Amino acid sequence: MDCDDCLERLYQYLDKELTEGDVTVVKQHLDDCIGCSDHFVFEARFIKKVHDACAGDRAPFELRERIVLRLRGE
Repeated sequence: MDCDDCLERLYQYLDKELTEGDVTVVKQHLDDCIGCSDHFVFEARFIKKVHDACAGDRAPFELRERIVLRLRGE
């Protein structure tokens, strides 16, 4: 795996959307490549900060209900 391939799969890796085999390959590249590893650390921290900042925010019940009804076609 080269850096371009690793970076293409980085978000899938972070979101745990890769197959076990692909996880192994990406992880091995991250262990061997400081540049990609630094990119991974940055993205992982960024995603965590966004998640933490939004963790308490929830859509009002009425909004969620309207969305569900529209999705059902009602």
